[in-house]
Amino acid sequence: MSPEPRVIKECFARLETDPAGATSYFYGRLFAAQPRLRALFPPAMGAQHDRFFHALTRIVWSQDNPAELAGHLGRLGRGHRKYGVLREHYPAVGAALIATLRAFAADVWTAEAEDAWTAAYRSAADTMIRAAERDAAQAPPWWVAEVVEHDRRAPGLAVLTLRPDRPLPFAPGQHVSVQSARWPRVWRPYSVANAPRPDGTLRLHVRARPGGWVSGALVRHTGPGDTVLLGPPEGAMTLDPASDRALLLIGGGTGLAPMKALAEQAVAAGGDRDVRLLVAAREESALYDLADLRLLESAFARLRVVPVLSRAPAPGALKGRVPDVLPGLLHGVRDHEAYVAGPAPLVRRTVTALQRLGVPLTRIHHDLLTAGD
Repeated sequence: MSPEPRVIKECFARLETDPAGATSYFYGRLFAAQPRLRALFPPAMGAQHDRFFHALTRIVWSQDNPAELAGHLGRLGRGHRKYGVLREHYPAVGAALIATLRAFAADVWTAEAEDAWTAAYRSAADTMIRAAERDAAQAPPWWVAEVVEHDRRAPGLAVLTLRPDRPLPFAPGQHVSVQSARWPRVWRPYSVANAPRPDGTLRLHVRARPGGWVSGALVRHTGPGDTVLLGPPEGAMTLDPASDRALLLIGGGTGLAPMKALAEQAVAAGGDRDVRLLVAAREESALYDLADLRLLESAFARLRVVPVLSRAPAPGALKGRVPDVLPGLLHGVRDHEAYVAGPAPLVRRTVTALQRLGVPLTRIHHDLLTAGD
């Protein structure tokens, strides 16, 4: 390992012993030096603290992989446009970061460490700025979208149909960040639940989470005619256009949304590709989108929709957890391309089960960043 990454990681290890204290200190220094920057952040900073430290951790531990680091920083730079981040904001962030490191890594902080961190931050900031400015030449920082339909499928769950004010290009399997007028500057990601449509509308499946500001507003305090803001589409859980392998799509809870979009894409493409869509839920009443899925199934002979219920049996459904039913479903079938979305424990257990059944990790796709609040 070259000296610079070694020094950077050694200092950051000190922050990892007290991430809450380090993050609070960082934002305190930032807002004390630049009070106007506070307006860019949400009212409650708890989740923001976690996201900042997670992003910083990934940047630090990607120092040995320049290509991966550059790609991650480019996505961050483009994503930060919706928050109103500008080129002139970066120096203040860098100064607060160096001050935090100087305080929390005092026992290993040297002139060499300061030079290494200053250079690393300047390089990261330049990469993010360039990515944001390239993106600004071809796309808005956000889209204004009208709610054209709000369908309460359960007391705490709604399916929203949105019409953006201008075309919003996306690929099935991707997600968009949503901001409700009720909570300015608070964004949450939700997967798009449909393939691109001629009328440009998007569907989102939203479950109100305890303490979920955005999800609660979208489910309980939003109706037709209201407007929301949508961030640019993100995520790489998309179909490989060069692959004709059979598709195994597994969605738990509102993780069904991206799986339904991928199924729609496969149906639209036609062909001889087998598509199996597993819908995981605890009981039959939680299969909130089954009627629509059956209509989709009837339009494509090679699509099979399989409900999987973990608690109570029901006609036409498999009983058990997804990892339990996979061996029977995959028996005698080779070369699956698998996609998984839903609660993190479900995704992790399913990925492990697929590997044990011989599906290589290169053919298992998931995105744990789409869980909403």
